[in-house]
Amino acid sequence: MSILDKIIAAVTPPETEEDRAAARMRAEEVALRAPWLRMVLDHHQQIDTAFAAVWAAGDATRRRTALKELGTLLTGHSMAEEGVIYPALSDAGDTGHATMAYTEQAAAKMQLGLLERMDPMSQDFEDKFGHLEGAVKHHVYEEESSWFLDLVDGAPDADHAMIADRYSEEFNRYMNGADGTTKQPATARTAVGGDATFL
Repeated sequence: MSILDKIIAAVTPPETEEDRAAARMRAEEVALRAPWLRMVLDHHQQIDTAFAAVWAAGDATRRRTALKELGTLLTGHSMAEEGVIYPALSDAGDTGHATMAYTEQAAAKMQLGLLERMDPMSQDFEDKFGHLEGAVKHHVYEEESSWFLDLVDGAPDADHAMIADRYSEEFNRYMNGADGTTKQPATARTAVGGDATFL
């Protein structure tokens, strides 16, 4: 186990499944006032499903494919948050959480890159993947339980539509290739207001 794995294991996740469910329920209520939060929550749910798909994959080929799909979703989601939501957090006076969020997402991307190099059916892979899942769940909990709720309250109402437009733009910029082809698997695409989102 690497030093980074040990750090991740030591700090995540301190909250319970019940804590996470309660935070998401509260965030769902608050999302009625902020369309960008609705999109973020949809992506968080899709990330949960993508983690489960990796665990459920019964052979190395399917597990690699599921990991790649998870990586695409996590990266597109993080790019949109990093380009739009975290600057808004900082602008609303929450620079500390914005900085922490960038750091956590950079660590997750690094772990994804390391997982791609491992035997996907090995115990080492499962240990590292479990640590990544715990870190991502904790990160999502931080966003859903306080950080993003504070942003909904702290940002002017007029900013919420702009944040939603920019978040959607950044997510779709990553998820769609320069030639207009999508990085998403066909089974995970749907149109929502003209934008592609993971399911």
